[in-house]
Amino acid sequence: MSWTQADADFAAEIAVAAGKLLQEVRASRDWEPKELGKAGDAAANELLCHAISIERPDDGLLSEERKCDGSRLTKSRTWIIDPVDGTREYGEARDDWAVHVALCIDGRPELGVVALPDAGLVLRSDAPPALQPLNHPPRMVISRTRPAAEAIAVAEAIGAELVPMGSAGAKAMAVVRGLADIYLHSGGQHEWDNAAPVAVALAAGLHATRLDGSPFVYNCAETWVPDLLICRKELLAEVTEALRATAAAN
Repeated sequence: MSWTQADADFAAEIAVAAGKLLQEVRASRDWEPKELGKAGDAAANELLCHAISIERPDDGLLSEERKCDGSRLTKSRTWIIDPVDGTREYGEARDDWAVHVALCIDGRPELGVVALPDAGLVLRSDAPPALQPLNHPPRMVISRTRPAAEAIAVAEAIGAELVPMGSAGAKAMAVVRGLADIYLHSGGQHEWDNAAPVAVALAAGLHATRLDGSPFVYNCAETWVPDLLICRKELLAEVTEALRATAAAN
């Protein structure tokens, strides 16, 4: 079983619709940031889950904002969504938040859409952008609020410039777009944080795995994903060696 162009267009359509709804919610009145995050999450989640349940009723569904009943675990095709990736950034009216829609088939991230509504961008695995020239020195995106110690150590080892950024989707797409070359995270995420970004990154020709090089497997009973590395393949050997040296030193 595989995905179709109709699946890809559907994923993009609902990601864009959710992004527009989130912007409308934010503009509807003055909000406290945390209150806005909750309202936006709820509204976008309802839109996405309703659309998938109506248009793809036989598929599984996993959302950050929806209690999982376990039925997805019996499905070959499962949609994994994050209605607002980067709630803090959304609440602060920054542009580094995202909407994630992924279709995983037998655990593989086969299709992904990452919408960056305030940046006016939609990145799709079925039509990934061409990779841009490497940055010199290389640039590594890290969390604005919780930069991973391993990422900082690797950046120092290879002479990379650190670029703080918001959501996981925005950071991954910065590498896809050529604004950065490396996204290394060891602080843990959930499947909805990286399924769509990983699908787009792989389709664009980037390296995207766990830190130990193992592939991502999605639609698991345990949704926790301890770490990830998305980077240009030209830098993989250098980054991997720096990771090994960092681990040995600790």
